[in-house]
Amino acid sequence: MASNHEERPERPSVVDGTAHLFRALGKQLKVLREHAGMSQKELALEVHCTEGLISAMERGVRTPQPEFLRRADKVLRAGGVLVAAIEDVEEALKKARTRHPEWYRGYAELEAQAVELYDYSCMAILGLLQTEEYARAVFTQRRPPLDEETVETRIADRLSRQQIFEQWPPPEFSFVIEESVLRRPIGGPDVHEKQLQHLLRICHMRTVQLQVMPTEREEHPSLGGSFTLLTPKKRESVAYMETQGYPRLITDREEVRIIALRYGIIRAQALNPQESRALIEKMLGDR
Repeated sequence: MASNHEERPERPSVVDGTAHLFRALGKQLKVLREHAGMSQKELALEVHCTEGLISAMERGVRTPQPEFLRRADKVLRAGGVLVAAIEDVEEALKKARTRHPEWYRGYAELEAQAVELYDYSCMAILGLLQTEEYARAVFTQRRPPLDEETVETRIADRLSRQQIFEQWPPPEFSFVIEESVLRRPIGGPDVHEKQLQHLLRICHMRTVQLQVMPTEREEHPSLGGSFTLLTPKKRESVAYMETQGYPRLITDREEVRIIALRYGIIRAQALNPQESRALIEKMLGDR
């Protein structure tokens, strides 16, 4: 009988023995925040990040970046407690290496080096854009079901990849999402609402262009499924797609060119970023 437990590698912090550092730092952050009388949402607003990121760092599943620690130390009046941890965090980040299943590892390494990342999503919100709650719904609804340990590992892996938004200089991002994907309430009303709110926050990042492809469009250049285009630093562009768990990393120049052509047409047919934000806001207002 096949096991529902996948032998997926541990998170970077587990592999490199630094998990204790990030858990301890997360506990410190939580104590300092509560002592300051601030909620996670209030702290997130002050340090210019998301509430979900604060929650993940306090639980030790996301790595606090040095710049975040500097801002949080000031906002929480920590007196240098968080700043003092920066040297250890930087050392841990040097050791950390993201480990993924063999079939995914090549793409994951390229994604971490990306200077440009473009994605078209027609089935679900892209992992890089998911909230923790949405990701949990995706993994717990999978069939055949995954065991709890695998679900938690998958969620942590997904959240750790989102640190690409915190890199400096940041990559240029372009996302086109089908309207039907945004209207599908994966995880229920509360999860759906938080996911839409999260997308609105992402829309305001300077290096992000997020567009919605309206369902009413009568023409469409690519009905073959979702795909991602990315350009690693000082390397040629590649494309990635996955269907029913079968991944494909495309490096052939001609194939990548054709996919890029389709993406260009998709962007042209989609609502522009301002119209897309307005549509998401309307979805939230209609709830």
